[in-house]
Amino acid sequence: MVKIDIEYQGNLLTEAIHTSSGSKIKTDAPVDNGGKGSSFSPTDLVATALGTCMVTVMGLFADRHGIDLKSTKVSVIKEMVQEPVRRIARLTVDITIPLPSTHPKKSALEKAALTCPVHQSLHPGIEIPVHFHWL
Repeated sequence: MVKIDIEYQGNLLTEAIHTSSGSKIKTDAPVDNGGKGSSFSPTDLVATALGTCMVTVMGLFADRHGIDLKSTKVSVIKEMVQEPVRRIARLTVDITIPLPSTHPKKSALEKAALTCPVHQSLHPGIEIPVHFHWL
């Protein structure tokens, strides 16, 4: 179990504290929703959570199999819709892995990414196209 304490600081700003480590994250509403866009928005953190979770689970698999995934890059593009309610419509994920496309664990690494807990927890109404790029 993890506890995160969040304080609303006014002007659409929040500060979240990961109580186990003391790490802090600040959020701001996006410009198109009345904020200043000075930090991650809450929905940006959803996109961030997806990308970091996918590459972390790939890293867990890689570590168990002696595969070096250092320098793997993930890019997530978040698209919102306004109707019928403001929500995330699509999270497009591009994962660039510095390994050849012929790597014997290619399928297993891709499966690991797709089974990350964040990916499995998101609402099925959110489109999540994932593209793997092997170098």
